Amino acid sequence: MIKKSQKSASKADPEQVNTEKAVPDDNQHFHEAMSDVTPLPEDKRKIISNPGPNIRPSHPAPDDEQEAMTHLFELVKGYIQMDITLTDEYIEGSVKGFSQKLMKQLKKGEFPIQDHIDLHGLTRQEAETKVKDFLIQSHKLGLRCVLIVHGRGLNSPDTFPVLKESLPIWLSRGPVRKIVLAFVTARPYDGGTGAVYVLLKKR
Repeated sequence: MIKKSQKSASKADPEQVNTEKAVPDDNQHFHEAMSDVTPLPEDKRKIISNPGPNIRPSHPAPDDEQEAMTHLFELVKGYIQMDITLTDEYIEGSVKGFSQKLMKQLKKGEFPIQDHIDLHGLTRQEAETKVKDFLIQSHKLGLRCVLIVHGRGLNSPDTFPVLKESLPIWLSRGPVRKIVLAFVTARPYDGGTGAVYVLLKKR
């Protein structure tokens, strides 16, 4: 049996190799994929560094709220050509030299309301844009007295009447200030402290 075993072993092909192929690893795949890539010339390379965490802009961003408060202060102090009265419950304003007789009529709600807008649910920026567009369009149509419903701010943070506080500013700047004669808190049946009458110039 030993002789038979040795005889069969001598007949085996000494050059016989393993038929299983070696699986190439990731490095080999990478080198094959990058074989035809040409590196950039040295002088075209750009190194972009990340900004440091303490980098700040050279000029502070504009503070819209601070700008609005400054404008309101100038209105109340008379630096801008409109007389303003502003309390927690009441707002009133008119151009310099506005007729006191007409102001009394406006306060009493004696001017017929020809159109109105409601600002409930709008942000400050959205409301300002809507007020401006509404008043300009109303003036183009020849309307004299309109109503702006701004609400009492009960749903605002800390129940602060953001839109009400902003209205005197919106009515006294930009193209709107050229067409507004006066405004005043509305009578209770027209919205009371949550709305204002606005009297526009004749077209």
